[in-house]
Amino acid sequence: MRALLSRSPNIERILDGRKTWEIRGSRTNVCELIGLIRSRSGAVPGVCDVVDCFGPLTAEQFRKNARKAGMKPSEANLGFYRETFAWVLENPRYLKAPVSYKHPRGAVIWVKLQAQTELAVRRAL
Repeated sequence: MRALLSRSPNIERILDGRKTWEIRGSRTNVCELIGLIRSRSGAVPGVCDVVDCFGPLTAEQFRKNARKAGMKPSEANLGFYRETFAWVLENPRYLKAPVSYKHPRGAVIWVKLQAQTELAVRRAL
């Protein structure tokens, strides 16, 4: 199982169902159940499904869908990435208790969870 690294409050917005688009500077081919990791926490508090990827988005598309990205339309600015993609997230679920994981060196976007960590995440659903 892979796990996506993201900062607070984005992880909480995803898990609460208020953020259904994860905005990134590259497309993803991942379409599966993933863990969610709050950056620098050392734990997986929940999971969701990545079901699609749109982009690159135009400025207008981004503004019209800002709420899906957990933003106000006035905050939606394409300036951060050279190209902007929306990773579509569905079915967010908090785990019964966060599961600790070992962070591999150099992991910035994705973490490949170790087998025992993946098993613990699946049991905590």
